[in-house]
Amino acid sequence: MRIDYSYRGKERTFDTEKTEVIIGRPKEGAVVDLDLTPDRSVSRLHTRIWIEEGECWIQDLNSKRGTQVNGQEIKNQGKRRLQPGDTIRIGGTTLRVEMTEPEEPTESLDASALAFDSTEPAITEADRRLALFYELPLTFGAETKLETLLQTIIEQLVKAEIKVIPHAMRGALLVKDRATGQLLLKAHWPVGDPAVSMSLAQQAMEQRKAVVWPSSIPSAESSDNQTQPKPKSVDQYHIQSAMYAPLLWKDEVLGVVCVDNDQTSPTFSLDDLRLLQAVAHHAAMAVANLQLQEDLRRQLEFINRLFSSRFPPRIREKLLQEASAGTLPIGTRRSPITALISDIRGFTKLTEQLGPQRMSDLLNEYFPPLIEAIFEYEGTIERFVGDAIFAVFGSPEPDALQHEHAVQAALKMQEEVTRLNATRAARGAATCAIGIGVDCGEALHGFIGNAERIEFAVIGDAANRASRYCNGAGFGEVLISPELYQRVFRIVEVEQTTIPTKHEGTFEAYRVKRIK
Repeated sequence: MRIDYSYRGKERTFDTEKTEVIIGRPKEGAVVDLDLTPDRSVSRLHTRIWIEEGECWIQDLNSKRGTQVNGQEIKNQGKRRLQPGDTIRIGGTTLRVEMTEPEEPTESLDASALAFDSTEPAITEADRRLALFYELPLTFGAETKLETLLQTIIEQLVKAEIKVIPHAMRGALLVKDRATGQLLLKAHWPVGDPAVSMSLAQQAMEQRKAVVWPSSIPSAESSDNQTQPKPKSVDQYHIQSAMYAPLLWKDEVLGVVCVDNDQTSPTFSLDDLRLLQAVAHHAAMAVANLQLQEDLRRQLEFINRLFSSRFPPRIREKLLQEASAGTLPIGTRRSPITALISDIRGFTKLTEQLGPQRMSDLLNEYFPPLIEAIFEYEGTIERFVGDAIFAVFGSPEPDALQHEHAVQAALKMQEEVTRLNATRAARGAATCAIGIGVDCGEALHGFIGNAERIEFAVIGDAANRASRYCNGAGFGEVLISPELYQRVFRIVEVEQTTIPTKHEGTFEAYRVKRIK
């Protein structure tokens, strides 16, 4: 087996008669056949390659950064057959595997067969630069953090032992802030004060093409620079020659990459300019990809916060899976639900007595157990309004026991308030009481909005009537409607009563005492 591998422009070959090779970095207790030191992004035991029944196979050994074959991740995917010409990426190292036939013993060797073929062309620095350039997309694709990626780009241009731009002594990369349009310095080398001409950077971005200073490269791309004034930063940073290329992706300018040197000679060539433009294109693609991933991460974080604070665990898990897969149903549907509304009795007066901070502390202590009581019985938090909690049962998932669950949750909430009041009273803290109203009926409910902003909403008369019963409930009481009582009469002990309303007359109600 022969494995050709390359790291930061250095190419090596590993030949072995073994049919199985373990690749990684050795340490005590971890023996490898192919040592990829000094690539520190390679795990100790990273990848296994072996020959079985005339076929070559590869498998990731649960490495930290994974293994890619032709740009596809194979970690946790089991074994994979390698085809001739496949490119393997392990950390920052690129590998190609070739199965070799064992040498047949011969009775005599012809000395001419061992002679060195002097006609084989030598590998030049230009060849190595080109090989390094071809590896750049894989190098960029291996990075998962934007800041690390941008620093890698600059170091490949100006710092590596074999640089993509040989005469580049300094480099910097600036990315446009998507909110303000300001150019932000994201990476540079060497350390210290970066040598950046903002006028040349702006010129490259506005013209949407590479800018060379001074204009010494005979190309149409730089012809506009013939009469440009000398930027002030040229003298400030002792810039003798410089190239600036915009990061263009899908007709959008994402930033600019620049290299320069402070030597009077040699200057940059047309090949250098073309390479910088190609690197800028690859960098723009990688930056756009990471920015997209960052946008998706923020959206998933928002969805996760939305779901974790408002939905019970079983439903939450299902919704998160649907949101991640892009199958979350957007839109409302009409079906029966049960609405529960609770709020603190005498909230305004209590706030005046305690003040905003102490009232906030009180809510922070009471709300979590009340929410957990709702979640325990498969309820969903539709919204919080000040001291009030609006919960719904039977949405977003249907619940055949929604009516019983709503009453059980209401009684559990009152139990939690009683328990908290005893605890707070024992330490001399203020206490409170809540009233709860519950009603049922058909309503429109579901997720509304779009990918940028999504909300869960419930709209219907049941929610409005639940609010009336909540207003009519006294300290520590649970009032339910006649419509709900018809569905739970077998499990609850109640006391019939009436409550006044401002505009709808008197409502018949049932005060729940306990579960039978």
